[in-house]
Amino acid sequence: MSPYSVYVTPQALAELRALPGHERQRVRRAIDAMVENARPSRSERLAYPDASVDLRRLRFDHWRIVYLANDDDLTIDVLAVRRRPPYDYGDLEVMLADLD
Repeated sequence: MSPYSVYVTPQALAELRALPGHERQRVRRAIDAMVENARPSRSERLAYPDASVDLRRLRFDHWRIVYLANDDDLTIDVLAVRRRPPYDYGDLEVMLADLD
């Protein structure tokens, strides 16, 4: 399979830069690995009304990488790097609208 192109939104990049150093490195390695595998075994599909949108999350302890995998374009859009709790995925619509 061809490698994916990974794009990190400006918001997610700012969130990534704000992470503690050791967590930042773990998250960066996970994002880099998505080039070869868009759906690692630890990732889960998020519930979203539009079934054609493959919105996923990858968990690292209390941190979540929220991303969109697109097999048609072979792209991955990293939308957010958030701490859970308190993050509750309530802004998924806004994040997806910002991609357009």
